[in-house]
This record gives sequence, structure tokens and C-alpha cells, in this order.
Amino acid sequence: MPQSKFQRLMFALITVIITVHAYVFYSLYVVNGNILMAINEETSVIAAINKQGGVMMCGQMLPIWAIILVEFCLAYSLEVFIGQRFSFKFVTKIFDMKETHPVIFETAIICATVGIMCPAMSFIAAFLYYPYYSGFNIFTLLANWLKLVCYNFPFAFFSQLFFIQPLVRTIFKLIFVRNKSNNGDDKKEYAEAK
Repeated sequence: MPQSKFQRLMFALITVIITVHAYVFYSLYVVNGNILMAINEETSVIAAINKQGGVMMCGQMLPIWAIILVEFCLAYSLEVFIGQRFSFKFVTKIFDMKETHPVIFETAIICATVGIMCPAMSFIAAFLYYPYYSGFNIFTLLANWLKLVCYNFPFAFFSQLFFIQPLVRTIFKLIFVRNKSNNGDDKKEYAEAK
């Protein structure tokens, strides 16, 4: 896995590119798709979004590409400065890297990252997608945050654990060809890279 700061940044970049697209699709199509189609009297989600002029963010309509760009910038910053760092610290407090099987260790890091990133990104999304046209209320913000966490956490957990992270690790291994002479001491290198 990542052995240098550059590789950690690239690993986060690959993860966030896949994750943001998955979450925008999940939010627009799975969670809100039926509502968007009903409100706009369309038979497809993309037609409903186009008819209303985009997606409401920060009190104004933005195209989907702008939504993805904003979420990408926020998610990448959060992943690099908080997610990677703290998930590794939490996991190393619970598991001894030398005695824990690499699959268990990596799974624990994925779970810790989801536990950090999902509530944090849901809180940011609660601000971004807040219905500002009706005024601002802290209780509405907190209720929206809780609702987003409830919607996003199961999707985040299962998609990261079973789809996104295995795909990211495969892509990362294809990009960064490893030196096979290290006798498989990946956990030690991973700790040194952190």
C-alpha cells in the first residue's frame, strides 16, 4: 500500500474520485430520485434534474458537474488532513500491526475511515444542501445531518468495504508497481509511511 507521502496523496485521490461519483449517484438517484421525478413530472432522474436547472446547493441551482467538483474538493481535503491520519492512529491503538493479519488491519482502517468521513461529510452536506430559502435554523441543520448520516453510513460502510477500497487497491497496485524483494513486510512500510 502507500509507502510515501506522494503515494498516500495518490491513494486518497483515487479513493475520492470513485467515492464522490458513487455518493452523488447514490444521493440523486437512489435516495432522492423518486422525489425529483415526482416534483418535476419526469420519467428519469437526469431529465428531472435538467428540468429544474440542476441541483440545489448553497441556496442556488448548480449543474451536476459543479456538485461533483465541490464535493470532490471538500472530500479530498478532509480525507488527506483528517481521514487518513486519524483512522490509522485509531486502528494502531487497538491492533498491533506486527501481530495482526494484513486483511484484518486494512479492514479496520477502512471501517475507521468510514466512521470519521461519513459523519464529517454528512455534516458538510447538511450545510451545502440546507434549504436556505426558508431561513436558517440550527435544529433543522442537525436534523438534516442526522438524516444524512442515517442514509449515508450503511452505503458508505458496505460500498467502501466491498467495492470501492478493493477497486482502489487494485488500481493503486497497477499504477505503483512494487518491489517484490521486501518479503511482504507491508505493515511495517505502511506504518513508516504514515
